[in-house]
Amino acid sequence: MPPLRIPPAFAARAPRVLGPGSGPWLTGLPALAARYAREWGLEFEDTARHGFTGVVQPARRTDGTRVMLKLGWPHEESRDEPLALSTWAGRGSVLLLASAADDGVLLLERLDDSRTLQDEPLLPAVEVMSGLARRLAVPAPASLTRSVAAEAERLRAELPRSWQELDRPLPRRDLDAALEVCRDLGPESGSTLVNEDLHYENVLAGERAPWLVIDPKPIAGDLEYGVFSLLWNRFSESTVESKLAATGLDADRARAWTLVRSVQNRLWFAEDLRDTGSLGSEGPSAAHLPALTRWAMRT
Repeated sequence: MPPLRIPPAFAARAPRVLGPGSGPWLTGLPALAARYAREWGLEFEDTARHGFTGVVQPARRTDGTRVMLKLGWPHEESRDEPLALSTWAGRGSVLLLASAADDGVLLLERLDDSRTLQDEPLLPAVEVMSGLARRLAVPAPASLTRSVAAEAERLRAELPRSWQELDRPLPRRDLDAALEVCRDLGPESGSTLVNEDLHYENVLAGERAPWLVIDPKPIAGDLEYGVFSLLWNRFSESTVESKLAATGLDADRARAWTLVRSVQNRLWFAEDLRDTGSLGSEGPSAAHLPALTRWAMRT
């Protein structure tokens, strides 16, 4: 069987996106993939794909089942991905067939990665995504390691510090408004299992269901905490109000958490600009974040 071939584009940007420790990890990926191919009885086929923090290799099991072997960069936001997928058990999400969480390796059902909600008409896509989000909004497992309450408390300390260190890259009123949300809504954010990275390219066509969620970043808290990517992505195709209305979620709470996350992302982009001299070209544009902040603040 030919070895895993890491997509060149992924290998080229890994040091910038994943950090200096990504070198040894990338070097070890072919051997890691071969190990789990032997253990799980896989034959690789076609070429490997990649996302922002991982590589996915199409394969077949000995019984002919078409699967995907996912090899992900270990980081805090994806640590509980196998826990979330096993909790959902394929109800609205890709089906987890096996996992080796310590190595960041998952065996998943194969979906049609040529068809995502990114290419579907916008407002119907929003309705599909919000329907999936509600279906996935089950009680969070007790062993889930991340919560909106804890994240809000952390941000109350981190955001002001970053704002100062980055030479105040956004208005103080935006920062203060985000901190107020963290203070007021964080402690009461609940214990629902939420995918904080639900965006259009992370919903793929399937055979057993029309659309299924992949690559979740699970966290316990308000369902509205996860609406940020839905509103920011495909920003210019519709008004934010129209997209929010199509979700059917609580508008005030969605605005509040969108404010926090837009401010957080603006500071991340400011850090990238300071450290690398660029904002990168992948994903939604940083240029839309100030407008999203103003919308969230009703200014």
